[in-house]
Amino acid sequence: MKALLSAALAAASLLAAAPAAAEWRVREEAIMGTRVAVEAWHEDAAVADAAMAAVFAEMHRVDRLMSHYKPESELSQVNARAAAGPVAVAPELAALIARALEFSVLTDGAFDITYASVGYLYDYRAGQRPDDAQIAAHLPAVNWRHVIVDRAASTVRFTQDGVRIDLGGIAKGYAVDRGVAILAEKGIRHGTVTAGGDTRILGDRLGRPWVIGIRHPDDRQRVVSRIPLVDAALSTSGDYERYFDEDGQRYHHIINPRTGRSAGELRSVTIIGPDATTTDGLSTGVFVLGAERGLALIERLRDVDAVLVTAGGKVLYSSGLAPP
Repeated sequence: MKALLSAALAAASLLAAAPAAAEWRVREEAIMGTRVAVEAWHEDAAVADAAMAAVFAEMHRVDRLMSHYKPESELSQVNARAAAGPVAVAPELAALIARALEFSVLTDGAFDITYASVGYLYDYRAGQRPDDAQIAAHLPAVNWRHVIVDRAASTVRFTQDGVRIDLGGIAKGYAVDRGVAILAEKGIRHGTVTAGGDTRILGDRLGRPWVIGIRHPDDRQRVVSRIPLVDAALSTSGDYERYFDEDGQRYHHIINPRTGRSAGELRSVTIIGPDATTTDGLSTGVFVLGAERGLALIERLRDVDAVLVTAGGKVLYSSGLAPP
């Protein structure tokens, strides 16, 4: 990661002029319950437009497969039937669920897709939350070990009733990675794919790094840091994405699997790494772990860095982002 950032900073100092021919192409849609944006450059604008169209088609496909809102999706079928026995799924879905379980091991359970066993009781738009009795009744179902993936048979089963899984903490990052792969396959060498808080960058910005701003948790018009990046991914998890406030307390969608309640030590976590599937999963896990344990985890990993904003507003950086 340090080498990547050094290369980006070096590229920034060159201030190379962008070619005059062609132009940047930008397209946005609402998919997976969030804003999806693709930006691409190619000498032939028609090539860029076709590549972006292919990316959005892929985003819709992933959403149809992995959305827990769509009752016909394979993920919804897993939630409905996996407690009764193995449910056959696409190898792609089985692989991503298995990857999610790896993040559970890595974060000592701080990242856990079974949080949905309690998480579904929250309605952030309506400002509704479960009471203590409801949390206590559903919390035993929250444990990633309840999910059994058979990669050879491409099946998923749950070991007990009441378990639900939600891939919201990793599926958008996966979709972003798929989108960037498609851009590259279509001949695009400079571009970005963003889905909500997840972004992956392909190449540089025509001789300069992309400079990504990390927003202030309380003001989307302000940034707490700007990071120059080339060929990298970045994911941010914050308590300002889906939430409501009640009696001075914020209830948001990043649930601590051990308590069934919103994690409260941090305001936002941004992870920078080689791919968006990794940064997406880690941003959620580090948010739940908190500043000390979260940064300790990041320092143990290669090619990954982090920017944390604490509840008190302090901005913390992992060592790879420390000033020279």
